[in-house]
Amino acid sequence: MIVTLTPNPAIDVTYRVGTHTPGDTNRVLEVQRRPGGKGVNVARVLAAVDIPVRTLLPLGGDAGRWLGGALDVPFEAVPISGETRTTVTVTGDGHPTVYTEPGPEVSEEEWAAFDSRLSSGLSAADLLVVSGSLPRGASPDLVADWVRIAREAGVRTLVDASGPALLAAARAGAAVKPNQAELLAATSAADEAAGAAALLRLGAQLVVVSRGADGIAAYTSGGVFAVPAIPDVQGNPTGAGDAATAGLAVALAAGCPLIEALHNAAALGAAAVLRPVAGEVDLAAYRRFLNGAPA
Repeated sequence: MIVTLTPNPAIDVTYRVGTHTPGDTNRVLEVQRRPGGKGVNVARVLAAVDIPVRTLLPLGGDAGRWLGGALDVPFEAVPISGETRTTVTVTGDGHPTVYTEPGPEVSEEEWAAFDSRLSSGLSAADLLVVSGSLPRGASPDLVADWVRIAREAGVRTLVDASGPALLAAARAGAAVKPNQAELLAATSAADEAAGAAALLRLGAQLVVVSRGADGIAAYTSGGVFAVPAIPDVQGNPTGAGDAATAGLAVALAAGCPLIEALHNAAALGAAAVLRPVAGEVDLAAYRRFLNGAPA
């Protein structure tokens, strides 16, 4: 089983428009609302490929109650006093535009309850995935605490985070999966290789870098492994990174060779582009991509 941790869940609202024109009235052709947050999206992809999964998340207010009622994967919610956030994605004739609220402030007592729930929920886990942003005011040291709690339970951790949270995860000895922009921003490195080397020096067990259309690469103390992206895939890339994290998690939990893990991540990420919202994948396309078939 894989446990995903979603520190800053959201109601994801997707507006489909014909043309997105800032500063003008944009007619919405279709609206979709669903539970979101990167860890939730990862959990939904894992469930879609028949991997036992459970997600842990803080929920609060009317938005939190709605999200919990709509969530279609096994979960544990820690109640908080703040209101769960909303994100809005606008898709149209260009690249999607995403508006993200910062999320509620969570008290020290609420985080302590969250940690306790995590500790008790890892007994049957093969891997912990920490994915997404931290809510407003949260210390990046929380991520290091979660890695430590998992280590004490004998569970490896994969962290998909950015900024100080990414650095905290590396220092705590997690496997980390930033995209290229997040890697360079967090490390102030001149290029990808230098950024990955910086995270490895901090203590990261593994550094996997999403390169978008250029594929995905893994850096270890023993070398670099890379696979190309699936070519000619067109659609909505919003959930591709979360699906790639799920694909990587499946392979790591199963003890697969790293190059196989990268191929699985690339295939699931591409299959997510073919679906209109984050957290979904085209399963038939995923199987084709794994077998080397083109888009």
